[in-house]
Amino acid sequence: MQVDAQIVNAFIDGVAGGNPAGVVLDADALTTEQKLHIARQLGLSETAFVSASQSATVKLDFFTPTRQIPHCGHATIATFSLLRKLGIVGEGNFSKESIDGNLDILIAGEMVFMEQRAPQYRVLDAGTGLIARIAGSLGLAPGQLHADLAPTVVNTGNAFLIVALPDEQTVSGVRPDMALIEALSDELDVIGYYVYSDMTTVSGRHAGVRMFSPRFGIPEESATGTAAGPLACYLHEHGGVKDCEIIIEQGYLMQPPSPSVIKVKLTVADGRITQLMAGGIAKATRLIRLDV
Repeated sequence: MQVDAQIVNAFIDGVAGGNPAGVVLDADALTTEQKLHIARQLGLSETAFVSASQSATVKLDFFTPTRQIPHCGHATIATFSLLRKLGIVGEGNFSKESIDGNLDILIAGEMVFMEQRAPQYRVLDAGTGLIARIAGSLGLAPGQLHADLAPTVVNTGNAFLIVALPDEQTVSGVRPDMALIEALSDELDVIGYYVYSDMTTVSGRHAGVRMFSPRFGIPEESATGTAAGPLACYLHEHGGVKDCEIIIEQGYLMQPPSPSVIKVKLTVADGRITQLMAGGIAKATRLIRLDV
């Protein structure tokens, strides 16, 4: 059997860059083993498989090359952008079903936004040696971390370790030890590290970031929508950023660079974030036919 996989770059900054995701339409007949096999063949950080849903616009199953995961931001943006391009959906409000429940989708012009849950925070205990281990896993000394913002686990449906650094030079110069990052990610039960500073290439944006997720077979990723949401919440509620529309750069500092931009819209009520939508623009790049 042959299966077509469309490669779609999500969160492009301008006309290029972004994070490539595989999108397989009409995946109802594929088994879990076949989906994992396809994801391994494509070798991308995530591949989305689209099938019919009784409770949402479509059902999406997400696979890394090593396992199935509940959600994926850039593959969601890629999928709905492709559905829009093919005329399967138009502009407006839609939804996706995944193994972890249903979430809302908004398509507005070229932009696709995905709902995330209200944030939950877990500040790490500085007295246990954990902070030093986190710094060491990035090739840093504890004193090279941000002086005022402690590493924090933030969960908006997926949990990430948010690590603030003082400047772009430090973010660019981290030397990630993937084995240590994987072990600490297991220990903290997070998808990976989202490492940032408030210095950006394009002025007016809020953070420049890198993301490491060896636990899920992703050494470094160029755009991570499910991590941008947690960071936006952290910046708004702990980092002194009062804006409710937060723009995050990713992929500029990885090698080779793949510039990406993610916009996060926060809904705030009574001083607390109640909902957020993370989104961007995607571009289909090529079609690959695979034997399954």
